[in-house]
Amino acid sequence: MIRRSTAARGLAIAAVLSVGLAACTTTSGGGEGEGSSDPLKIGTLLPLTGNLAYLGPPEVAGVGQAVDDINAAGGVLGNDVVVENADSGDGDNLQVSTNSVSELLGKDVNAIIGAASSTVTLNVVDSVTEAGVIQVSPANTSTTLSGYDPLFARTAPPDTVQGQALGSLMLDDGHQKVAFLTMQDDYATGLRDNVQKAVEAGGGEVVYGATGDGTEFGQAETNFSNVVADAIAAKPDAIAIFAFVETKAVIAELITQDWDFAGKTYLCDGNTADYSADFDPGTLKGVKGTIPGADAPEEFKERLNDWYVAENDEELSDYAYAAESYDAAILVALAAVRGKGTDGQTIAENIRAVSGSEEGATEVSTFEEGVEALEAGDEIAYQGVSGIGPLNEDNDPSSAFIGVYEYDGDNKNIWTKVVEGSVAG
Repeated sequence: MIRRSTAARGLAIAAVLSVGLAACTTTSGGGEGEGSSDPLKIGTLLPLTGNLAYLGPPEVAGVGQAVDDINAAGGVLGNDVVVENADSGDGDNLQVSTNSVSELLGKDVNAIIGAASSTVTLNVVDSVTEAGVIQVSPANTSTTLSGYDPLFARTAPPDTVQGQALGSLMLDDGHQKVAFLTMQDDYATGLRDNVQKAVEAGGGEVVYGATGDGTEFGQAETNFSNVVADAIAAKPDAIAIFAFVETKAVIAELITQDWDFAGKTYLCDGNTADYSADFDPGTLKGVKGTIPGADAPEEFKERLNDWYVAENDEELSDYAYAAESYDAAILVALAAVRGKGTDGQTIAENIRAVSGSEEGATEVSTFEEGVEALEAGDEIAYQGVSGIGPLNEDNDPSSAFIGVYEYDGDNKNIWTKVVEGSVAG
């Protein structure tokens, strides 16, 4: 079993240790490097508390299962990978992520997987990268993070992809006049902007909540009577909600004001969740939503659920971003193997290559296959469970899938199909 350390809920600010950047050089095909040969230590910065806490279990399970698979295959450069877990919290309490990053850096992690929230990442990414540690997010979609730093990468696509998918979905459903209810947050406004571009490019019109209208509501807002009234007064064909936990209060207000949900309401990403315990049966039937990532294979879900049950004595209820978390850990480990070093700089210099950016790369689907190919002198293209394409020059996936979900009579989001989009860069 791998070693794990779960961060305490009340984290004290740890002194950030100065992490020197180890000089390293790499050549194609896993050439000789001069990076650190110490055991690879991965920190996780994932939501254990806050309004995105439902994403924490599948993401933690994804990383945990990946590390178990890596260690079962012999580890990285002859050593088992070590995991240090910490809480990212959410955008409403950024001190949680600040404290957690201080703790992780104090434990000399080489890579941090997380955060789930783009707002949280923007709060800590400078501290992480300045310490020479690579950060790989399995869920950040804000376009602000594209090419942010050579030591930042992600296995989730930027919002240009989901925006196109969601905007096209609304148009395909016959809606020409749409309203947006948007939280004031870099993630939410960025996604809204990209959905608007897709809607307008297809001949549609945003009648409420458009970019620049100043209609965004604050994080943790609870009173939506005026916002919803104004949106409905604009007589939209459909409404899309860009928010996190605030979504429940928005839906409640839409119910109060007699909005017809079926086929006219759209959710996205962080709020396309299971609402079976929140509203009367049938309330959200026919509502649609999108989540970046393909629907993971059942065998993979079963493995993750078994892992989580063994570690936490409870089952997973959601698998959002589990595949992306698994692939993030595998890519980090393969990059260390290719570069023959476990330091953050070496991993950053090799992560694009192992994702398949080099011509003539051999396709591999597991860590073990990747190591065998690298040791044989081959370049590799890791084909992960998330289905993303090779990382581009911005360290974004060059292509990715967006899952489309529809709510059933129990207010549960049911996967219906997947669309693939390419990423510029």
